[in-house]
Amino acid sequence: MKCPGQDTQYWKPGAIYEVKCPACGHNVEFFKDDTIRRCGHCGHRFVNPRMDFGCAAYCPFAEQCLGNLPPEALAERENLLKDRVAVEVKRLFKTDFARIGRTTRLARHAERIAKEEGGNLPVVLVTAYLNETGQAPGDASKAREILERLGAREKLVTAVCETIEALADHKPQGDATLDILRDAQRIVALEAAQRDGTPALPPDVDAWATVAGRRLAEEISAKSA
Repeated sequence: MKCPGQDTQYWKPGAIYEVKCPACGHNVEFFKDDTIRRCGHCGHRFVNPRMDFGCAAYCPFAEQCLGNLPPEALAERENLLKDRVAVEVKRLFKTDFARIGRTTRLARHAERIAKEEGGNLPVVLVTAYLNETGQAPGDASKAREILERLGAREKLVTAVCETIEALADHKPQGDATLDILRDAQRIVALEAAQRDGTPALPPDVDAWATVAGRRLAEEISAKSA
């Protein structure tokens, strides 16, 4: 079978177009299902800028489209996977709105910290969403089941499961992904304390593993003061 988007009988006008090479500015012709082309003038290879890889997080034909993509495009595929994971987690938690809210806040704070600190965004975000899916802290069995069902790469599955287990072990600071997630957890706890009427003061400076995490905590505390 073929991906419907690759079947030319469904193509409309504009399915073939020219894009300027980002290296030399010459026009390079793309078909709408081309993932990557080489510039005939300078030899630079680049990803089709008009191609939407959003379907790659769940489409059964994804490997047909993405098999030859460069690492940065495959990384984007993993970034997109987080949306599918978020849906699965909400489905799993059903009406446990407290857990859904806590998980969503953790992912939001972790994403901001990771972007500022330069963390591994796919691992950070997917871990944040799946961290509470186990029967006990550190149980990554349900996380693995969800990721394998969604077709995640084994390398990502392993990294996420190991991170979930490590978060429960309270290992010393030093791992960038763990540092980001732990700071995000501290911020979620800080917000919960604020809602309960606890003075909105961030923990001691030395308690934070990242500069971005401490800054975000101070920002949240200032808003509630």
